[in-house]
Amino acid sequence: MKTIDALLAEGVAGKRVFVRADLNVPLDGTTITDDGRIRAVLPTVKALAEAGARVVVASHLGRPKGTPDPAFTLAPAAARLGELLGAEVAFAADTVGESARSVVAGLANGGVAVVENLRFNAGETARDDAERAAFADRLAALADVYVGDGFGAVHRKHASVYDLPARLPHYAGHLIADEVGVLKKLTDDVKRPYVVALGGAKVSDKLAVIDELLGRADRILIGGGMAYTFLKAQGHEVGISLLQEDQLPAVTEYMERAGKNGVELVLPVDVLVAGEFPDLRTKAPANPSTVAVDAIPADQQGLDIGPRTSKLYASKLADAGTVFWNGPMGVFEHPDYAEGTKAVAQALVDAPGFTVVGGGDSAAAVRTLGFDESAFGHISTGGGASLEYLEGKTLPGLAALED
Repeated sequence: MKTIDALLAEGVAGKRVFVRADLNVPLDGTTITDDGRIRAVLPTVKALAEAGARVVVASHLGRPKGTPDPAFTLAPAAARLGELLGAEVAFAADTVGESARSVVAGLANGGVAVVENLRFNAGETARDDAERAAFADRLAALADVYVGDGFGAVHRKHASVYDLPARLPHYAGHLIADEVGVLKKLTDDVKRPYVVALGGAKVSDKLAVIDELLGRADRILIGGGMAYTFLKAQGHEVGISLLQEDQLPAVTEYMERAGKNGVELVLPVDVLVAGEFPDLRTKAPANPSTVAVDAIPADQQGLDIGPRTSKLYASKLADAGTVFWNGPMGVFEHPDYAEGTKAVAQALVDAPGFTVVGGGDSAAAVRTLGFDESAFGHISTGGGASLEYLEGKTLPGLAALED
């Protein structure tokens, strides 16, 4: 695929460049609680603006149902982008309507505008090819060139990701080029030992990637809510912990295959438990207790890996040549259940090899827990996209950027 470097070499002064970004930031009302995805697209937007392009930035935010919803407006993201750029960013109150056409027409060379949430339009996510194509045509009318830089959306067959690049000269932005380069290090040029740490709530979200990694990784560490399905498959009682009983056959088969393949599948040996899920808004003290995995009380649920498990996982990461981490080890948003996730993050910092934080909640945890982002080899902006790439799937947004 051609990258933005080729576009800049060709010259973009005066051209309308449509940048499909990922500004899908977490919000508390209208306050952005993590601007990592906005900062990630800055190098592309800044390079285009400094080269004299008229930059039109578009993104989704949240899951509005194809109609405008004030709760999902991109206005806060546009304002934050302007702060980070140190320049005014115009904001269109619609995506392809009168406001967008007017705002784009008014851009001077080097100017930047953000159009309203792509998902306020049913055509963006439509399964019907013709409906998506019609919306892509309207988006194409706003631009002369397309730059894909929303890595967090490249696994979606959406109009702005898949259909629009076919209608314009298209290039990969700095972020997507970097992300793809990193993912190739996890698939084509792996330095061993290759250790994968997987967490998060549901084992069903990770089954496909585990299936693929059983033929690639040297060690797989399991934490988070998904660990309790593995522990149940081992024969342990898990109380009222998160459990996907329908996945027990698959998990059992994976555990058997790991042994046959020589892959070390490492599960928790102790966990933090409590009778109730913690209050994440007030963060009131939760008073958990630590128990061995074979002693989880019937009326308790596991909410973090325990201190012995944290030390075990750190030891399994200590000699890693390559690490991929996706998913927190517990309910890291509450301080009483953050230690397991913090221990894994610190182990990545201390690991001698190339470390990748696989987007989503893992990236949020790194920032929430106060880690220096530069201490990691790479922090991805797309958890779902990263996982699907590692599963060996063709990602529509990357396929669309191919020459």
